Amino acid sequence: MNDAFAGYHPLVNFVWFAAVLTYTMLFMHPVMLAVALVCAVGYSLYLTGRRAARVQAAAILPLMLLTAVLNPLFNHRGLTILCWLPGGNPLTLEAIAYGIAAAGMLAAAISWFYCLNRVFTTDKFVWLFGRIIPFLSLLVSMTLRFVPQFTARARAVAECQRDLRGREETKLLRRAGNGLRVLSIVVTWALENAIHTADSMKSRGYGLPGRTSFSLYRFTRRERTALVTTLVLTLAVGAGAALGGIRWEYYPGLAGELGAPLTLAVFAAWLGLCALPLTLNLWEACQWKALRSGV
Repeated sequence: MNDAFAGYHPLVNFVWFAAVLTYTMLFMHPVMLAVALVCAVGYSLYLTGRRAARVQAAAILPLMLLTAVLNPLFNHRGLTILCWLPGGNPLTLEAIAYGIAAAGMLAAAISWFYCLNRVFTTDKFVWLFGRIIPFLSLLVSMTLRFVPQFTARARAVAECQRDLRGREETKLLRRAGNGLRVLSIVVTWALENAIHTADSMKSRGYGLPGRTSFSLYRFTRRERTALVTTLVLTLAVGAGAALGGIRWEYYPGLAGELGAPLTLAVFAAWLGLCALPLTLNLWEACQWKALRSGV
């Protein structure tokens, strides 16, 4: 899927992801978490479709269920006792609510990081931080690329070894030996590749003062509008939270703000911030449709 937000300037991408990730992990208000989770899942589905759905069904959903179930089993705080567990400890409504909230926060954060991995590529990271912390930015970019490259190379080596043997090994010891052989080959390749990359970047003068570099990124009016919108919504949510607009407590009883005008304003700003990439994609699609229709 063609993502318009991914085509924006790296600074816009970084500021937006920093804002939504910080607020997602900072605020435990149920409405804030629900908005973050829905928008994060929706954006990940927009980016990769069925692949994101498989990741969420295979990894995020079981983790959510595990978190939601474990908290009331080990945390027995709360005033509303629903029943008594076999061990004699109470099962409280507040513990269940907090477990669900923690699971939602964890799922939303993982979904945001999934989107971050698709939008904020390594070349954007190097461009954004290369002049400030050149060696650290290179290290981080190499680390981000290492896992997918290592996995792909290990799969290719394993397939090549299987073709050479002509059949699949069935004995456990032989399979373990073949796995160690593949691991040794891939680790050797990774070390050599790291050395070659370091030598290549050093020969190009990476990190030297005054070095210029080619870049496709331009900070245009579109980027300025998106950045200002992100900053305004971020400040609005932060100011509303500082004024107590999204106060919420799980213990000893469920209590907090839901329908106050300030609270609704914070909810609206948070929804606008989380849905900004999808909104930009919808706007770009409408613009493109209008251009094609000649309107």
